[in-house]
Amino acid sequence: MVVLIKVLQVILALSILILFHELGHFTFAKLFKIKVEKFFLFFDAGSFSLLSTKNGWFSKLFPKLKERETEYGIGWLPLGGYCKISGMIDESMDTEAMKKDPQPWEFRTKPAWQRLLVMAGGVLFNFIFAIAMYCLIIDIWGTSYLSNKDNCIYATEVAYDLGFRTGDRVISFDDYEPLDFSSLQMDLIRRDVRQIKVLRDGDTTSFYMDQSKLPELLNTPGVFELAVPFVIDTIPPQSPNYGAGFMRGDRIIGVDGNPIRFVQESRKLLEGRRNEVVPVIVLREADTLTMQMKTDTAGLAQIFVRMPEVSTRTYTTVEAIPAGFGKTFSTIGGYLKDLKMIAKPSTGAYKSVGSFIAIGQVFPSAWDWYIFLNLLALLSIMLGVINLLPIPALDGGHIVFVLYEMITGHKPSDKFMEVAQLIGMGLLFVLMVFACGNDIGRLLH
Repeated sequence: MVVLIKVLQVILALSILILFHELGHFTFAKLFKIKVEKFFLFFDAGSFSLLSTKNGWFSKLFPKLKERETEYGIGWLPLGGYCKISGMIDESMDTEAMKKDPQPWEFRTKPAWQRLLVMAGGVLFNFIFAIAMYCLIIDIWGTSYLSNKDNCIYATEVAYDLGFRTGDRVISFDDYEPLDFSSLQMDLIRRDVRQIKVLRDGDTTSFYMDQSKLPELLNTPGVFELAVPFVIDTIPPQSPNYGAGFMRGDRIIGVDGNPIRFVQESRKLLEGRRNEVVPVIVLREADTLTMQMKTDTAGLAQIFVRMPEVSTRTYTTVEAIPAGFGKTFSTIGGYLKDLKMIAKPSTGAYKSVGSFIAIGQVFPSAWDWYIFLNLLALLSIMLGVINLLPIPALDGGHIVFVLYEMITGHKPSDKFMEVAQLIGMGLLFVLMVFACGNDIGRLLH
């Protein structure tokens, strides 16, 4: 059931984004009176479609739609979608139409600046969609983050190898001062950090980032674990410690004669101790008490601790608009840095490239509007940025050719465009196979 929910979310999200992207091309084509022959979600490979306004059962139910200039439909191959614009070499590779005399309603007869806007329309609409989503999210939920200034690190193995120690509070990465604790790992990766400054046991300590460890940092999730003080919040009735004298606000600072500062340190000391009574040191306001803590059959105390507060800022609708723009541009910048790292084999970032499987894994197992809309915005930005890459089969490739024509005054030949499109489609196929291979490899491991 969980897999089905994730699959449905992926299909819905990608369908929305593909339709909005193609709507960008469609809108500018119609604006410049260019004929749009097809507007399809998914590909109708072999001219077979699940739904079409020109053929099949749908056209019989709605015969008036058959008279429209554009054929709208849903293909059977869920690998994207397309907007077939007359007089343009695209995914359909309809070269026969290009052999006929150019017509005034065709893409190839329009001025270069109009063709440029038609090709850029999809990416532009992706970014507009992301802005709208972030404005909506910020207007409804505001922005939330875990303050870096008020929290410290519990050093995992990777963090320890990098030079961090449990209890460190990050002051700066070079000249940048992180605000959000949950973004520390991404900040460290994206900013090409050289020097790290932390507050350790009341003193400021600096050390250098070992760039050779960047691949491990990239491919290990949760490097910076939040160090949680063992301050009691509640004890449920089913807990072996219910009614044992512990009070809300008590801070456990010692377990079985070992001093501790954080919950994570207590877990190691209690590991394997099932159905036992363990002496603990408790700090209650100004008093230090010795008490007994019991463990259950799994070696757990079943005590809920007080979690650090999440900082939240609310916005009016007017304030949410510039905040949505800012969030979009910062996300685009971050994703561009990610692509830059992927292009450097030494970083090992290429191992993180994924396909639909990887996308499905980031969706929650239960419906959550906040998460879904955030992922929609992020995926829309990713789709827009990817399509700007100068690969012939992508919008970026077509944009490059139009810009070349505008600068030099020479238009690439139709034959050149056909070959370039085939090469681009081949590159995309190789990339897709590589991404799927990465996903399968991660699943096997």
